[in-house]
Amino acid sequence: MKPPNELAQRFRAEGRKFTPQRQLIFRLVFDNPAHPTADAVFAAARLQMPMISLKTVYQVLNDLAEMGEVHALDLGTGSIRFDPNTTDHHHAVCVTCGLILDVAVADAPELVAEHGFVVHDVDVTFRGTCARCVAAGAHRP
Repeated sequence: MKPPNELAQRFRAEGRKFTPQRQLIFRLVFDNPAHPTADAVFAAARLQMPMISLKTVYQVLNDLAEMGEVHALDLGTGSIRFDPNTTDHHHAVCVTCGLILDVAVADAPELVAEHGFVVHDVDVTFRGTCARCVAAGAHRP
């Protein structure tokens, strides 16, 4: 995701409204490694701007996803998560606490190249237990 000031310029260049609410949402999502839900962004935004609406948060996040600035992810955690890291990567999801981590993509296996397979999209999600939950004895197989 571009930095908030660059997003503001892009929004204006594309004729989209740029408001203080959008600027706040850009700041809350930019470089946010938590892969927040719209509800989490809304809760954080209300602390700074009590009159912001959930509809506004959803609209801005969906605009960002449409523009390719965030990825909207369904990782099986019950809510769509928004990921500002738009580089190629996978995800690891803790089945105990819901923590989501980015996992770097290794080079494509030689097998794919050997068969001339053209990859259009890859969606890999590792499910397991994070170190914090294991240390707390909350590990579940």
